[in-house]
Amino acid sequence: MEIALSIPHLRGHVHVGTSLGSITPTLSEKRSMFILGMGFVGQSFARKLQNQGWVVSGTCTSHAKKKQLQDMGFHVQLFDANHPNLDILQILKNYTHILVSIPPLLGIGDPMLRHEDLIGSSLINGDLQWLCYLSSTSVYGDCDGELVNEDYPTNPESELAILRLASEKGWSNLTNNLGKSPLLFRLGGIYGPGRSAVDTIIKQKSLSERQKRRKHRKYTSRVHVEDICQALMATLYAPSPREVYNIVDDDPAPREEVFEYAMKLVEEKWPELKLQSVEQRSNVNPRGDKRVCNARMKSELGVQLLYPDYRSGLKSIIHHIQTPFHCH
Repeated sequence: MEIALSIPHLRGHVHVGTSLGSITPTLSEKRSMFILGMGFVGQSFARKLQNQGWVVSGTCTSHAKKKQLQDMGFHVQLFDANHPNLDILQILKNYTHILVSIPPLLGIGDPMLRHEDLIGSSLINGDLQWLCYLSSTSVYGDCDGELVNEDYPTNPESELAILRLASEKGWSNLTNNLGKSPLLFRLGGIYGPGRSAVDTIIKQKSLSERQKRRKHRKYTSRVHVEDICQALMATLYAPSPREVYNIVDDDPAPREEVFEYAMKLVEEKWPELKLQSVEQRSNVNPRGDKRVCNARMKSELGVQLLYPDYRSGLKSIIHHIQTPFHCH
């Protein structure tokens, strides 16, 4: 494959048609990230890498998203899980770092791992140094309110959580077979600017089915997107001693408590807004669920949380919203 086709940012460094193996890479050429799934986390991380001089490419699922990402300076491929363009998998070998941020799909499983052999054969002759799969704390299941660390037995309950665990195992095996150390990040509920309780209240959006299910949980672990990026960055520049890390904040709080606090912030900032009240506390006994421990992330990756709890995170988000109509 011609390098100019797959890493256009490097055209100035090489002649079209030159194979990657015949170049002695400079430092900037060595640092290239391919993000499978440039969603909320993928985009935030991509911007940070771009600012540090990395070559960043990735995939998305719609033409509109592709244009938006290209306008931000990213080289993006469309990837449809049902009709995948397998040429994309050949491109992977040109990248030193790969972040997998594509969730499994009901009835399908991990859309990328359906092509595991092709990915493996592409990467075996490539430059891979680092591969991280973004998973979810849902793989632990309901632990009756216990404090759960990375050594706690997994016990996924929903079909999606079962598929998550299968994805973890698949990416871990694939990376090990390439002679590399896999990284699995188990993320709590992800929030950040544009995607938070504050935004939901201002937009007056109805709750999704998943949000309604979370409503009865006693504890919900969450994490600000900036802290996910911080943890990812930490693993890029120092070898990670372990494979699995819980990426959550310090305060696994009930969802209703978070929404009540968000409502208070919105009402204080824009008292003139006529908002529907946040859903009332339910009479259903909350499930125990789990409190997820982040001690390994802090001690081994050296992460100092920017937003250790939902209060600090939501305050920062609302502080940057100039007008509530900005959210519509």
